[in-house]
Amino acid sequence: MTIRKGVQKIYVEVAHTYEIINHIITLGLDIRWRKKAARIASQKGGCLWMDICSGTGEMARYLSALSDDDVTIFAVDFSFPMLKRLMEKGGNALDLFPVIAEAGALPFPDESFDLLTISFATRNLNPKKKIIQSYMKEFSRILKPGGHFVNLETSQPSFKILRRLFHFYVKKIVKPLGWILSGSKSGYGYLSFTIPRFFGPDEFSQILLKSGFSEVRYRSFLFGISALHVAKK
Repeated sequence: MTIRKGVQKIYVEVAHTYEIINHIITLGLDIRWRKKAARIASQKGGCLWMDICSGTGEMARYLSALSDDDVTIFAVDFSFPMLKRLMEKGGNALDLFPVIAEAGALPFPDESFDLLTISFATRNLNPKKKIIQSYMKEFSRILKPGGHFVNLETSQPSFKILRRLFHFYVKKIVKPLGWILSGSKSGYGYLSFTIPRFFGPDEFSQILLKSGFSEVRYRSFLFGISALHVAKK
């Protein structure tokens, strides 16, 4: 399974502003949520970790700051410009191993990793349930038995009025603001398209259970506009 060329082009266009725009449109909440996800993920143990769709490496850097010396962390992304920005940051980013690869065809053997993480990228892999499930199966494939997958993503508030307000904000604020700040109309058109179409937390839990994970738990943030799933293989 490979990511479509149109989506690849988007991440080339927005690489230089992607991180700062995320902070602006979430009012900095994405930073807090990533740090929370990294703390939970780092407590799962093991020595071989991977941050998938790592982009500019925010989650990978948080993991590195929390890891022991014997932990090796791979930052995997299909976009060279995004990984280039990661390595330009210096600091603990230099402790990471960048790998250019497709999330749906990871160049690693079965049952090789103790921990996988992904943050605010799952919804952009593909909006179709069957295809998302194929990605989750690939993630399960490279996890060791007993390993963990930590997924931080936008979600769907359970209350209809909150869900409508969230979708309105995405359409009227996130889309135009992202376009103005990044210069990429198609980029934030697509990214804002995927947010209201991603799964609610219970539905995504079922997708994970059908993809090779034996146990899934989640917690929601800010009335359900994002969710953190922790799945055990």
